[in-house]
Amino acid sequence: MRKRFLSPCQTRRDFLKKAALTGIIASSPSLALAQNRKAQTIGLQLYSLRAEMAEDFEGTLEQLAELGFKEMEFAGYHGKTPVEVRRILDSFGLVSPAAHIQLNAIRENLEREIETAATIGQQYIVVPSLPGNERSLSDYERHADTLNTAGEKTKEANIQMGYHNHSFEFEAQEQGKIGYDYLTYLTQEDLVVFEMDLFWIINAGHDPVTYFGQWPNRFPMLHVKDRNTGGEMVDVGRGVIDFAQIFSHVDTAGFKHYFIEHDYPTDGINSIAFSYNTLNDIRF
Repeated sequence: MRKRFLSPCQTRRDFLKKAALTGIIASSPSLALAQNRKAQTIGLQLYSLRAEMAEDFEGTLEQLAELGFKEMEFAGYHGKTPVEVRRILDSFGLVSPAAHIQLNAIRENLEREIETAATIGQQYIVVPSLPGNERSLSDYERHADTLNTAGEKTKEANIQMGYHNHSFEFEAQEQGKIGYDYLTYLTQEDLVVFEMDLFWIINAGHDPVTYFGQWPNRFPMLHVKDRNTGGEMVDVGRGVIDFAQIFSHVDTAGFKHYFIEHDYPTDGINSIAFSYNTLNDIRF
């Protein structure tokens, strides 16, 4: 029975040499408060380099491996078959724990998506967003049912369903109720997990730590994206988000995968490399 909602192109070495000369790796208050832990495996949401991937799929992945990345989260395969994707990842020592799959694909051909994920070796199928005309409170109830039902099927293949947020999920609706709260409350914790996009929740004026405490161990994935004081998305380390403070809640939230993302990086690989080195230096 459904629960009812009850409450409101260079190598990493080359990049580091350039950084040392130009001083582009900035210090931050978070780094000054360094503790003992760090993100063990740093990943990338490949939407960040969608143009580069479309032009040179294999070469882009090779560069990312050289920079030090270990995990790739896909947002499309640019014509490659699942077998080809797995072969290319294996050749560079990369893995893909997750992929963003549109809601309609989940509704229309989930079996195909499960087969693709299993072939590539993914543990999560993540819905990246909701259609603009399906964001009412009743829609969120329906989407929770969809995610639960899909999660039952993916669980049979040892894969979990996930959901990735933007800002719109946190907009107050009737009586101040919030769509994201519906999704977290109405989905079953053993079937559906969440990928918290730190830029978008902070952009919406909400504190991610509140959700980590309210729904412990439901956030195995993070999108590590920075935001400046003007509200613009910037490379990790060029904004004001205190990632060390957020990461320090790992034991409560259950973080396992730290995926860097920038929707519109100005300098492709170099932009992503800067974010990688910032994240790699953070201690919490």
